Amino acid sequence: MSASDPAITLYRLQACPFCERVVRVLDEYDLAYESRFVEPMHSDRNVVKRISGKRTVPALVDENTGVTMSESANIVEYLENTYGGAN
Repeated sequence: MSASDPAITLYRLQACPFCERVVRVLDEYDLAYESRFVEPMHSDRNVVKRISGKRTVPALVDENTGVTMSESANIVEYLENTYGGAN
């Protein structure tokens, strides 16, 4: 990762409502992130399985904290607790 690369990577699908929920929170907290769009076919999402142990999206990798996780509700809670501050 170079100094200009965002520390947060979001693995997602186009038009996925769960992924969009995470995107809204990332944008709300003005966090820089890289979107990696994955294969629509669940069985083809090997890159997601390698990083999170599951083939489900969204999946988030945060190099700032060393956290890798999936499930939109868990990711939103993590982002709020880690980056939300005293909003």
